[in-house]
Amino acid sequence: MNITSKTKFFQKVITTTFNRYCSSSSLTKVTLENGIQTITLSDPKTRNALSIAMMQELIKNIKQNENNQQLRVIVITSEGPVFSAGHNMKELLPESGRELHERVFNVSSTLMMSIIDSPVPVIARVDGLAAAAGCQLVAQCDMAVCTDVSKFSTPGAQFGIFCSTPGIPIARSVQKMTALRMLFTGLPITAQEAKEGGLVSVVCGKEAIDEELNKITSAIISKSRSVIELGSTTMVDNINLKDGQEGIKKKSERFFLKKRTPYGVKMLRVESNTDIKGFTEFEEEILFDEDDPDFDHKVPAIRVPLIFKGKSKR
Repeated sequence: MNITSKTKFFQKVITTTFNRYCSSSSLTKVTLENGIQTITLSDPKTRNALSIAMMQELIKNIKQNENNQQLRVIVITSEGPVFSAGHNMKELLPESGRELHERVFNVSSTLMMSIIDSPVPVIARVDGLAAAAGCQLVAQCDMAVCTDVSKFSTPGAQFGIFCSTPGIPIARSVQKMTALRMLFTGLPITAQEAKEGGLVSVVCGKEAIDEELNKITSAIISKSRSVIELGSTTMVDNINLKDGQEGIKKKSERFFLKKRTPYGVKMLRVESNTDIKGFTEFEEEILFDEDDPDFDHKVPAIRVPLIFKGKSKR
């Protein structure tokens, strides 16, 4: 190898070292190469659940290179057969406590706002199921490319926790009938239905997803970053006005943090540890104040099943 070849070789090594970053976290993997920052959800054992730790990693990953002029586009992808199953339900168990519940949804709101505030486009690369907050993550991205075997769902209603917060970006992206079908039934929609409804930009076979993604990223990179950044901020500002940002927080508080229930539905909170047939101690709990100016009579009621020894009792 001559001197010129050696010089080029070491220049390439140095460039790769500076332009490629791998996070030390076991929950995400991050690379920055040729203007494309790829963030990989890397916790397949939990189906890439959006735990507090995972969401904090994502926030850090999205923001860490925002002032780097070499950054042109962010891609969020995943390892395993599930893109993301949503929040880590262990953090939402009753025994976890209100303080932890508040933290989960506050961090989730911060994550979604970090995508909105990103100076470059954020693209979801989906190959598998995106459920609940995982579906919200896809909907919040600027674009989404998915394989034809991917599915999208908001199954919260099936478990007594209506997906009201994920419903906000989904309702902005998807046609009304499709969005309500997802939210009220909890049934998944196919990749093609997601494309027709406006949730994703491109649907293709597994073998073609990287090629399709490359078409989009190459087109973005070929444009001036300042132009893309200007377009991104003005377009996003139009879509995500201040009332929308407040809406995300209000919905989180209304349905999860303040535990309000529309229409005055009374919930039964089990205070006994005996068998379901032997329940003798119940406490009726009204979970909202109808005089509250934020109360929305148009929002459908949430019916939470009784939980007994880890099983749902209706």
